[in-house]
Amino acid sequence: MTSAVVGVEHMEGETAVEKTGRAAPVVVSTDSVSGPEGFGWWGDMVGRAVMPVSLASEHSDHFKGRATTLELVHTEISAFSFSPMSARRTPEHIRRADAENYYLFLVQGSPIGLEQSRNNTLLQAGDIALFGTSQPLACEFQDHGRSSRVTMLRLPRTAVSLPSRTTDRLVATPLPARTGSGALLTSYLAGLRENAAHCNPTELRRLGAMALELAVTFLAARTDSSPAFPVESRRRVLLARINAFIDHHLSEPDLTPAAIAAHHHISVRLLHAVFQEEPETVGATIRRRRLERSRTDLGDPRLRHRTIGDIAGRWGFRNPATFSRTFRETYGVSPSEVRTAAACRPT
Repeated sequence: MTSAVVGVEHMEGETAVEKTGRAAPVVVSTDSVSGPEGFGWWGDMVGRAVMPVSLASEHSDHFKGRATTLELVHTEISAFSFSPMSARRTPEHIRRADAENYYLFLVQGSPIGLEQSRNNTLLQAGDIALFGTSQPLACEFQDHGRSSRVTMLRLPRTAVSLPSRTTDRLVATPLPARTGSGALLTSYLAGLRENAAHCNPTELRRLGAMALELAVTFLAARTDSSPAFPVESRRRVLLARINAFIDHHLSEPDLTPAAIAAHHHISVRLLHAVFQEEPETVGATIRRRRLERSRTDLGDPRLRHRTIGDIAGRWGFRNPATFSRTFRETYGVSPSEVRTAAACRPT
């Protein structure tokens, strides 16, 4: 077994959104590193991207890893896939570099054993858990013949409006991910990763803030504490719930402001007020997302057997003629022109 000690501080500074105005995810992998050097490279990357730790793996000679990070303002969402290994953060690591973050993470691959702050748990696929960078920890990514996979959201301690001692009690304990705010949070993060490329910097700042507030709401529900959210924060949490609902029901033709308001037990007037500070109305939001999904499908060679009308109907457009007219008004080209252009691209 080979060990690699990492001592690189978490990088601070402008995010990719602030630098470029784009939300292109950053992808890195061991594919560009030869042989045993890949494990050391992975350790250095983890030290920069998450926190300094010591890593060990029985797969160090042929270690494989891939990380995809979507940088937002004040936070980021990262997806990791890697060969089984163990990680240990010691008091020495903490003294050397501590960015004072929490991380909420969703387990998607092999089981993970996590120990921190006298808590010890075995996490299965679908579980959510929390760990912090300011306390020692031990993490075992178990070898079940497949890669370990996790998705993580960074939570700066300053952004968590709960007492530190309260939040620290939650580390290394399984948190409910399949119901309530846990299900909403995982759905929101997945949707944000999938659709960030279509968002402008202003939208991304708001969406990143919503992710943080949803995470704090989720953690507060696991304690006896209630976060002291101002009115604007409560509006953004409600907006995040509504946006997640819209994404899940885009294919339904009856997705209307009235239906959305009824589902969330608010008036249509309040629904429109929630969107008043947004770049577009709730109706325009539904229409834009339906058009974006339709354009994506029209460019997908695997869906060439579907008619344009089928694709329009798939995303909630009842009338193909109305769809084609709206599509052209929005993108300056017809649906058939998009499909023809996609067919001419080399595969």
